[in-house]
Amino acid sequence: MSSVKTMRIVALLPGTTEIVCALGLADHLVAVTHECDYPPEVKGLPVVTRSLLDETETASSSEIDTAVRERARNELSIYELEMELLSSLQPDITLTQALCDVCAVPLHQVEASLTEPAIQVLSFEPVDLAGIFGSIKAIGCALGVAERAEHLVNELTARVERMKTLAAQAISRPRVVCIEWLDPVFGPGHWMPKMVAIAGGQPLLGTAGGHSRRIVWTDVIASAPEMSIVMPCGFTLSERLLKRTLFSPNEPVGMRYRRYEWEESWR
Repeated sequence: MSSVKTMRIVALLPGTTEIVCALGLADHLVAVTHECDYPPEVKGLPVVTRSLLDETETASSSEIDTAVRERARNELSIYELEMELLSSLQPDITLTQALCDVCAVPLHQVEASLTEPAIQVLSFEPVDLAGIFGSIKAIGCALGVAERAEHLVNELTARVERMKTLAAQAISRPRVVCIEWLDPVFGPGHWMPKMVAIAGGQPLLGTAGGHSRRIVWTDVIASAPEMSIVMPCGFTLSERLLKRTLFSPNEPVGMRYRRYEWEESWR
């Protein structure tokens, strides 16, 4: 455990920040991203990333999508690493991802920026719940707390099984569509269809373990959802409530279903 006592960790993804804290190593975090807001104790940590998109607080979903695509066409990142601050923190290990270059700092950018041999860079790209549980175990092993990670995964697996048992007792399985971006509309991918199924719903317009994909409203209408979950990546709940008009005017007249909103931040 002596290696754990001296470990200085930088988490470049909200999901890895939460994993480190769930493993009881919050005190070893020396920096996080501008999107890391949970658990509450990480809010006071140094922030070593920032978005390069202008006016994201006031821009519409469509405007953000256009800006992201424009930077991608020009092979430009949408994030910046605060290298002077990061270097001064002298991290031992940096946790990042290779799943999505839009949702967080791309792996190639991290590797190009962190050239010190002493800094270990670990990257993860889970596409389903099994992958997330595997990432927890890998992080635990790298941080010297493999047993804690195994215990955490066992607890989470037990929760999943309890949910399956409860869902099996339900009298109906509602048809559920998850919306991962507002304009253009993107349907669910990765672990979301499986999570909906575990909770007792019938997942629509997405493939478990597959990528989130662009859809159109005719797809949503044809799928006949009874419930929608609005979960645009990178928006806080308060931002989405303020931007509700970005979603509602494009919603087809006559659609009738329950709608829920939540914050998504594994990415």
